[in-house]
This record gives sequence, structure tokens and C-alpha cells, in this order.
Amino acid sequence: MLKNYFKIAIAVLKRRKFFTFISLFGISFTLTILLVMTAFIDKVVNDDYPDKKRDRSLYISHIELRGKESMNSSGLSYSYISRFVNKMKTPVKIAVSSGFGSTNTYVNNRKIVINYKYANAAFWEVLDFEFVEGKAISKQQTDNAERVTVISEDMKKEYFGDDNSPAVGKYIEADNIKYRVCGVVKSLPITSYTLYSDIYLPITTSKTKLDADKGYMGNYSAIVLAENSSDVPKMKKEYDNIVAKLPIPGKEWDHLYSHADTYIEGYVRTGNEKSSGMVYAFTAITLFALFVMLLPTLNLVNVNITRIMERSSEIGVRKAFGASSKTLVYQFIVENLILTFLGGIIGVVLSVVVMYFINDAKLIANLNLSLNFTVLAYALFTCVFFGLLSGVYPAWRMSKLNIVLALKA
Repeated sequence: MLKNYFKIAIAVLKRRKFFTFISLFGISFTLTILLVMTAFIDKVVNDDYPDKKRDRSLYISHIELRGKESMNSSGLSYSYISRFVNKMKTPVKIAVSSGFGSTNTYVNNRKIVINYKYANAAFWEVLDFEFVEGKAISKQQTDNAERVTVISEDMKKEYFGDDNSPAVGKYIEADNIKYRVCGVVKSLPITSYTLYSDIYLPITTSKTKLDADKGYMGNYSAIVLAENSSDVPKMKKEYDNIVAKLPIPGKEWDHLYSHADTYIEGYVRTGNEKSSGMVYAFTAITLFALFVMLLPTLNLVNVNITRIMERSSEIGVRKAFGASSKTLVYQFIVENLILTFLGGIIGVVLSVVVMYFINDAKLIANLNLSLNFTVLAYALFTCVFFGLLSGVYPAWRMSKLNIVLALKA
């Protein structure tokens, strides 16, 4: 039966080539947009370089003070991390790093913008950076406040040139200070904003005294690592208990919020306790997907109704010979799914081409989009959803055709 439906569907598609082109174009173009978006989200969310221990890590990066008429939210101060986060007993390691700052330097009369981040020694143990050259900054170097640095592969090429000579042992100047390169790591895309930097410096070389600010807010964040994934809920509960006992600074505030988040929760956190970043992100993605699919769906519904009206005599004959409305609805939905899957195949091919050009153009450095099983699963779901959405109403309209009127058409 399905084989016959497939033959009928192909014959119908050949009958009115312009309508077929409009239908296939709408489906493939829509699917291309959704697949590229899905590939981008999948890359941002599921790419676990360099935090491959994500399943047993929690990210502490925000603190919020809220009063009756005001709210203040920021990163953590180093003093806050030292006094409260570092006192946690469940984590086996605690990585501390600053947000990245920027400075300009000049090489051969050419200005280079360098993004830098300060990190403690545990940062290199919690995270699994891929070293192209050299090694991480050691605890001894950090304790001694040695002016050493780990740089990204991109910064190596930009600063020292693309001659493939080793960068380890050379010096790089940032903010009028020279640092000796001890390692080169595979570059991160800027979308990994919590870990991204061009150069990483020992936290003890920071120009500002780490414990100078005794307040809660600052420019630092922490990653707490559990012994195993089963300890993560315990680690989260321990931090929640610490926060619950914190004294609230200042009379203008009456609530204090801070969370040990999973990677996704921390990534989309808005900095406003009353507004869930997860809800915002999910709502925005859903509305965008529905909007992108709405217009092609309406177009395809109209095209399908036109096709059905053209086939009214065929429908009348089949009904006269005993075909039930249920059978006819099933046939037309299957035909529409076949059309949708043909458009889906074209959409997948177009998506690969578009991703190739996006990667080649390096619109976001080091963010390489690709098709994988997750993205293809979304493509399959979209095809089925799109096919059913645009085929059910026309099929229902067709099933209600009067036999006599259909035969006269």
C-alpha cells in the first residue's frame, strides 16, 4: 500500500511542477534555517571542550542582591570565593578564574587586541585543555606570582606569526608587562564566554590585590568539581546552605541569591533571580522555530488544498468504489509526508552547504558547525511535524467532498 502511495505522490508532484517547486523550496529553506540554528545551539550546549568533567561540575558565577525597589547582580569577588566557596567540603577541586579583560599591544607597528584571564592553579586540573605546545601553569609558578602565560593557538599565530616555530619560551606583552609563554592550547570560540581567553595568567599576578575588596561582588567565578557525579546534588545542597546563612550587606537589601549551577543553567542565567534563563531561552527558541515554520506551513496548506481540488474527480471515483474517508485521509497525509521528506533531504544538503560557508567565513572563530545525530534527529522530527501540520487540514477537507459533486468537477 505504501509503495502505491509513493508512486501516486511522485506522479502528483510531476503533474504541477511549479507548485511542487514552491512546496519543496518552502520546506527545504525552512528546514535549512532550523538545522543551522540547531547545529549552533548543539555546538554551544554540547561541546564539552575543555570542561569534559561537566557531569560532576557546578558553576558558581553570579550573586544577586535584591531590595524592595532595587536589584544588583554581578560576578563574585575573590574574597567571597576565598571565604565561602573555598570552605566547601564536598568538592575535590575548585577552579577560580576572572572574567576576561582586554588590552592592546603592538607588534611590528600592528595593533593586536589581547583578551586575558586570570586563573588559579586548580583551573588547569579541573579543565582539560588540549595543549598544542608546552604545559599548564603550575601551582608553584602561581604561588610565586611568576609572569608566565598559557596562550591560545590563534593568539600564537597572530602575535608570533604563522611560521610553525615553537612559542614556548618566547615572551608576549600584555598591558605593558611581558609574560613568558609556557604553553599553547587549542583555541576556544567566544561563545564559551566563561572559559574563553587569548592568554591565561596566574591569578596572583593580577594588578589589583585579590583580597582588597571584602564585599561579595566582583569579576570572578568558580567551578567546583565533585569526586563523582553522584556527589553533585550534595555539593549543590552544601552551597545552598552556605548562601542561606550569609549576612546580607547593607540596609537597602533584603534578599541575597547565588547558585551552584549546572553548565546549561549557568550559561543562560539572566542575572535576575525572578526571571529564569532556561525559560527565556526555551521560549525564545520555540517562538523562533514556530515563526519560521508558520509561513511555509500556511503556504503548503494552500498548495495542498489546490492540489486536492484538482483531484476531486479521482476522489469521487475512489469514494464511489468504496474507499472510506479514513483511507483517503491516510493516503493524502502519507503523500504529504513523502513531499516533506523530499524537501527535508534537499534541506539537509543545503544545511551542509550553508554550514560549510559559515565555517569557512569564520563568522565566529573556532565555532565549527556540523551535522550530527542530534541535529539529524531534530531534522527528522521537524519533517514529521511539518508534514502532519500542513497535511491534516487539507486531507480532512478532501474527505468531506461530496461524491456526486466530486464526480461532476
